Amino acid sequence: MSRLLLTNIEPGTSDDEVRAFLGKYGLPPCDAIEQVPGDGTRPSVVLEFSELDAETLHRYAERIHHMFWKSRELTAQVLTDRFA
Repeated sequence: MSRLLLTNIEPGTSDDEVRAFLGKYGLPPCDAIEQVPGDGTRPSVVLEFSELDAETLHRYAERIHHMFWKSRELTAQVLTDRFA
């Protein structure tokens, strides 16, 4: 399982809009989307991909990192789990 943090999306962007955007740029369907509003300045979503490893997800993330969508520059970062 891998997770992707997509930051600086436009406030109010729906999960369906995020899925459509990712599909347009060739990313596989995600299994879950978690909205992360934060303080409202850079809303984010965390996308979960159960069938992708982190290395593959990094290659997909490069397609959308720093892309402009809805007049906002997105950042895409693969999240890794930290173990103590």
